[in-house]
Formats: sequence, C-alpha cells, structure tokens
Amino acid sequence: MTTQASSILVGVALALGAATAGAQGGAQPNGPDTAPKYGGTLEVGSVYATISALSWDLADWNWKQNYDTGQVYEHLFAADLSKAKRNGGKYGFQADAWLPEDAIRGELAESWKWLDPLTLEVKLRKNVKFPAKPGVMEERELVADDVVFSYTRQAESPKKIPTYFDHLAKVEAKDKHTVMFRFKEFNAEWDYRFGWGYYSGIMPKEVATAGAGNWKNINGSGPFQLTNFVQGNATTYTKNPLYWDSETLGGKDYKLPFVDKVVLRTIKDEATRNTMLRTGKLDVMEGIRWTAVEELKKSAPQLQWSRWLSFNGQYLAMRVDTKPFNDIRVRRALNMAVNKQEIVKQYYGGNAELFAYPQHPDYVGYYEPLSAMPDNVKELFTYNPEKAKKLLAEAGYPKGFKFKVQVCACSPDHMEMLPLIAAYLEQVNVRIEIQPMEYGAFLSAMTTKTNAPGYLMSNGHTNPTTTIRKSFVPGQVWNAAQWGNEAYTKRVEAAFELRDTGKRQEALRALTREILAEAPYIWLPTQYVYTAWWPWVKNYGGELRAGAVRPGPIYARMWIDQEMKKKMGF
Repeated sequence: MTTQASSILVGVALALGAATAGAQGGAQPNGPDTAPKYGGTLEVGSVYATISALSWDLADWNWKQNYDTGQVYEHLFAADLSKAKRNGGKYGFQADAWLPEDAIRGELAESWKWLDPLTLEVKLRKNVKFPAKPGVMEERELVADDVVFSYTRQAESPKKIPTYFDHLAKVEAKDKHTVMFRFKEFNAEWDYRFGWGYYSGIMPKEVATAGAGNWKNINGSGPFQLTNFVQGNATTYTKNPLYWDSETLGGKDYKLPFVDKVVLRTIKDEATRNTMLRTGKLDVMEGIRWTAVEELKKSAPQLQWSRWLSFNGQYLAMRVDTKPFNDIRVRRALNMAVNKQEIVKQYYGGNAELFAYPQHPDYVGYYEPLSAMPDNVKELFTYNPEKAKKLLAEAGYPKGFKFKVQVCACSPDHMEMLPLIAAYLEQVNVRIEIQPMEYGAFLSAMTTKTNAPGYLMSNGHTNPTTTIRKSFVPGQVWNAAQWGNEAYTKRVEAAFELRDTGKRQEALRALTREILAEAPYIWLPTQYVYTAWWPWVKNYGGELRAGAVRPGPIYARMWIDQEMKKKMGF
C-alpha cells in the first residue's frame, strides 16, 4: 500500500477513537425474574435510530414496515423466544429476517399442517381481538377472512416485489378460523413470504377503508397500539389491553405486555444517541458502533452488553449494465485494489470480519468460510494493486477512469469509509465522485433503477435464500448492480423448489461461490455491532428481531424494574 493511502487510513482510524479490538462485551446474565412488574415506559434507540417510519401502509411494500407496525400488526408465525440464548437456547434472534425452522412458533396461527405437498392448512387462534378504534372500527374478533384480505391486498399491490407470491395459486378461508394456502409449486420460503416475513402483517379491512397510510388509523391485534408519531423524533406505542398472549416466568403465566408504553426514538446524531444512553434517557440502545464502546463502558459501567456480527452486508455495487462495469476484469480489479484486511484491522480496530456476505456465518449449512472458497474468490479478498492495474489495462483502461458513487448521509460509517475506499482506488488510477444523499432519495435511486454506476450500501443478509434472490435476480428491488444472468436465475428458482434442506444448502453454496467470483460488488468487511441496556431492563438479553426486522414480541416481554432504576439515580 502506498504511503498516501496508508496515511489516510490511519488518520481516519485515529479520528474514530481509540476503542480496543478486545472490547468483546457479551450478554451478561439477565434471566427472567419470577415476579415481573407492570408499568413504565421503555425508551429505545433502535438499530434504525436514524430513520423515521417510511410508510404505514403494508401494501407499500416498504422494508421497514415491520419495525414500525410490527408492535400493532401480528403475523401468522413469530420467533419462539423461549429458544433465546438467555433462556438456555441456541439463538440470539438478532438476524434481520432469519428464523431457523426449530425456532418458529405460531403467533396468530394456533397450528398448521400440510394436507398434501401443495396444500397448507392454518388454524387460527380463537378470541384474538382487534380493539375498537374511533372513526375506524368497532372491537371485533380476528378471523380467517382477515388473513385472506391481508394476503390479497399484498398480492394485488402494484408495489409488490416481482415473483414474490408466484408460488401460490389461492389463499381462502375454509371456515371462520381456518385458512387454506394452495400452492402452484413448493417454495422454500413459504413461511417467510407470508408467515413471518417483511410483508405478512395481518390488518383488518376497516383500516384499509379508513386509509392505511395514515398512522392515526393503524389498528391491529398486537401487544401495543400506535398512539403518537412525530416525524424525525419519536413513535409511541401504548399497551393494548385486549392483547391475548402471555409469558411464563418462574412457572407462572403473566399477561402481556408488561410496560405501559414503548417509545422508539429517532436520533440522527450518533453522539446524541450515545449521550442519551449514558444518561439513562434511553433504556436500550440496539446499535452502537465499536468506536463508542470503550468510552460508554467507562462512563456507564453498569450497562449490560452484547456483541454481534452485523446482519447487514456492506458493499459498493457496480452497475453491470454500464461501462466499464460490464467487464468482469474491471470489477475484479477494483476488488483487488481495496485492502480489505487493513480495513478490518485499522478502520474497524479488529471489530469486523473480512468475509461474511452474502451468506452470514450464522447460516449453518449455507455459509462457507473464505478458506473453503475457490482461488478465484480468495483472490478478491487479497490486496493486489499491481494485478488490479494489469486487469484494468487488459480491459482497455490503462489510465483508469472516473465514476460516481452514491452514499447515504444517514450512515456515519459509510460517510467515513468511502473516502478511504477512494484513496485505495486512486492508487490504480480510478477516481470516484462522491454523492451523499438523504435516505429517501438514496433508496428511491435504487428501487427505480436510476442509481449511479457506484452505490455504497449496507444490505440485510435477510436469510440464506433471499440474500441471493433479492440481490442477483433481475427485476428484484435490491439488485443495485442490476445483475442479470438467465442461467443463474434459473438455478436460483430451482433451489427454491427443493424440499430437501441438504440439497437446497448445497445449491445455495454453489450459487454463492459463483456470484462472489463474478464480483458485481466490491465486497467489503462486515462489522461487529454492540447492543447495550441498563440493568433495570428485565427479561432481555440483546434480542432484536422476532421475525423480519420485527421487535414487537420482544418489547412485549420486557419489563422495567422501576425501583432499581430509581435507586441507581435515574
């Protein structure tokens, strides 16, 4: 590496702070107390603390809707939180949209079974109620027609993801509490796509009639009701007194939820978020960069911690439908021009993994380490500027080129990292024009396929199948590189139809190796993230999602020891 690029990297690292690579954190014991206390307000700075709600209407097919509405709208299935690590289970429930098959419970679904290979019967819980909502609806029971209505509204939305429900022939109510899902062909994501996934909330027809895009009309059967929303400031949820579920603690059942209110704070400034946590104005901060951890541990030593490998993969997408990125030699060259090992060591202070995308290490059976990859993949993670220059010359760019890269101003990490990437690329005569954008415009550029030739982003791993489908199949929303290969797409589709888990894992491993070698992205390290909470927050161990970016069932089970909080001076 040249002195110039090295100096830039070290300067950025020093500016970020002196947090040590050894700040591991780790969830401290905080098991369930046998006598939870009701009441109080849970103040949360979420993993999406910089972004307000993007839409309240489920038919808008917005990725963040489960985070904003998942406290109100329930799903057929959810995470079985009894399998959480703090309860002696195997799972941290931190993945953005990955529920292992043995960690799923019925939420609105009381039971489900396959009647034949293409017919699924779902029995709904009885006496689940929608509360009264003045001007919207009277109190009534949730029934099978609500599930059919919700599915149909999603399936008929002009904003839906192409092919998302193509495996289904019909969804119908067999009786008041039974829903039949009739398939055209098996799809390995059947439970994710309309069971616990991003676009599977169950809403009453009355909300759609009143106007589902108006937050004041939102009404569901979940543990909380949406009672206030201030754009750019906070979203407030109040206990639903009609909520049906309970939590077993110490052998006794307790009605949920425990807290009276949950407030999700929108805090764009990172330093402000950390100050609010340190001073007890936030009970939980779900996403903290490693640079702030050491200082927070010193200034607030009572905080509880967990450290987890982000489920957002990072990359700089290169549009393969534009020159020069239609040439694989150029894409591979830019990968070799970026010193990824040094980014892990110096920029992230060791708080990152070199290779953890598009498959996440938690995806057992799907993930393969870099050591198991073929040489044409390993080469992309080895710094080699001389070979990068050679490949660029072979592709017809001996003097390099210039291209625009869009980046979201909402990400301090990316705003700091992109100049570093630029410094690496300059060493092979490739220059970039940096275009910061607000989140709404940034997201719109990709979804409308008008994004620049370069697009730096974090993208959820989601789950082992969707991570490939959404990013590398033509027409998919998150395909920022505009990647398209007919033979590859057919293999993706074939993998989704495999019922045998082992064969499906084998197919996905092969697809992952192939797309890595094709290099539609500059593959970047995946960072570790920290979650912190005060010890007065009980029945919690750092869990973040109980479905697809959906924390509602987790918040419903947390309670505040207000006596402890007061004794600690807060």
